[in-house]
Amino acid sequence: MVQSLPRLKETASQTAGPYVHIGLTPNYCDISGVFPEDLGARMMNEKTKGERVTYKMRVIDGTGSIVRDALIEIWQADAAGLYNSPSEPRGKADPHFTGWGRQASDKETGVFTFESIKPGRVPFTNGRLQAPHVSIWIVARGINLGLQTRMYFGDEPEANAADPVLTALEHQNRVPTLIAPRTGDTYNFDIHLQGEKETVFFDV
Repeated sequence: MVQSLPRLKETASQTAGPYVHIGLTPNYCDISGVFPEDLGARMMNEKTKGERVTYKMRVIDGTGSIVRDALIEIWQADAAGLYNSPSEPRGKADPHFTGWGRQASDKETGVFTFESIKPGRVPFTNGRLQAPHVSIWIVARGINLGLQTRMYFGDEPEANAADPVLTALEHQNRVPTLIAPRTGDTYNFDIHLQGEKETVFFDV
């Protein structure tokens, strides 16, 4: 007798809702007692090596409006170009730098602010050095799958011009969508989800 093999049906998809902030940034949602501060809120301390910088980011939709309910995570190397990861094969990263941050947008302005250090250069898969950069993951209402992009530094023109990722982009006129200009010690980076200035996103 043939055995019946019932199969589970795929769960219907939904857009990312408020649970993203409730689960990942409870203090931001005024839910206290889960963590002293939201995970990823602080990337460094007074002993962290490297140049202190600030990243100010905004997520902008296809109409040019600021998305105020998004959430961003960033990853980057330390000042020596090493990742704070057990799988880092090149050496030990700065123990006083997490290399990872998570922020919800400011409820009024929609700005994400990360206090960090400028990262060092890391090798690409073929050994070529990449320009200093920050990897970014974005989620928000209406984004079913998180978007991946990068932020490069506007004061690194020579490194950017030789970067193996930037130089591999098919449409070189879109490279500026990945580069953040610097004012003082702050890099300002706008992430455009759609439209004429749409940021380059990566399928990783």
